Amino acid sequence: MEVTAAMLLTVCPLVFLASLVDAIGGGGGLISLPAYLVAGLPAQMASGTNKCSACFGTLLATIRYGRSGKILYKPALLAVVGAIPGSFLGSQVQQLLPESTVRAFMLVAIPLVAVLLLLKRDLSGKPKAMDRKRLTICFFIGLGCGFYDGFFGPGMGTILIVLFTWVGGMEAVSASGCAKLVNLASNAAALASFFMGGYVLLPLALPATACSLLGGYLGANLALKKGAQLIRWVMLGVLALLIAKLALEFLGIM
Repeated sequence: MEVTAAMLLTVCPLVFLASLVDAIGGGGGLISLPAYLVAGLPAQMASGTNKCSACFGTLLATIRYGRSGKILYKPALLAVVGAIPGSFLGSQVQQLLPESTVRAFMLVAIPLVAVLLLLKRDLSGKPKAMDRKRLTICFFIGLGCGFYDGFFGPGMGTILIVLFTWVGGMEAVSASGCAKLVNLASNAAALASFFMGGYVLLPLALPATACSLLGGYLGANLALKKGAQLIRWVMLGVLALLIAKLALEFLGIM
């Protein structure tokens, strides 16, 4: 598939915005995945190419959490052990489905996940001891979320944080650190699967990755609370426009 200037001008700014938003409050995949679809990529190709830029953005965030000592490695690594096969399997299942089915699923799932993340409440309570039962739970959290990430993806980081705090008994910061490590492993496994299937458009993925890294760096250094809130509303506005365009194209109106 040939990469055009129009595709680059569509994807790169939106991936930059997605990474900026994701570094501040999560949910960046809700913009980056539709960006590839709007640029004209088939659904599976959009997922695979999106994983490339997402993987490197998550790598930086994981390193940042690791250096700060906020990752609980024992539960996180158990979740990683579940996430890698789960993500690979999820991406394989997506590649077996017809293009029209995957695109229709995305048109329904993207706004639904956006609403769920917007309405999300803090479910964390008092941190609990990480006993054998909770370690086992962390493995299954990784397995289930990994499959979701490989098959679809947006909102994965937030879902992991909620489950690590609510079910895994972690406090919020440690849950965020563990979520980054698991998300990184899941992204890498899905990327490998999509790459093996020929669903990564490298001439588009590489410049998009550069934009993702820049957006993540700036987002991580954005400290103004009102600025963060404004960017989140911008994200929702952009997402609404992207979904509207995709829906019109799917219905044959555009």
